[in-house]
Amino acid sequence: MTLSIRNQLPGTVTEVHPGEVMATVDVRLTGGQHLTAAITREAVEHLGLAPGSPVSALVKSTEVSLATNRVEGLSIRNQLAGTVTHLELGEVMAIVKVTVDGGEITAAITKDAAGDLGLFVGSDVVALIKSTEVALATT
Repeated sequence: MTLSIRNQLPGTVTEVHPGEVMATVDVRLTGGQHLTAAITREAVEHLGLAPGSPVSALVKSTEVSLATNRVEGLSIRNQLAGTVTHLELGEVMAIVKVTVDGGEITAAITKDAAGDLGLFVGSDVVALIKSTEVALATT
């Protein structure tokens, strides 16, 4: 299956924390960074997720925010440090590609936000991703 989701990061499940309806799944990405996905318990069971399961973390580019530093006091669980490797400015939106350990993340943000952050190819950024916006696929 081919997907339009640009961000497909390979990793391995390290922990599964089931709740009554939802579960959180901790994933160690290939590059060593950690990501948390909040998915339904039914999805965990359907995918057969357990520690050691190989997965791909899927995130739409419109669900990735960027910051120039790590952010404290924020409910967003996933903060992946990286470097801007491509910046494409349109009339209203910008596409920003960020290399992180073990992969690449694309963020679709407003052109104004890219300007306010002072982004350029080579700038250090942190990709912010809510755990509820991370889908998992078995590989």
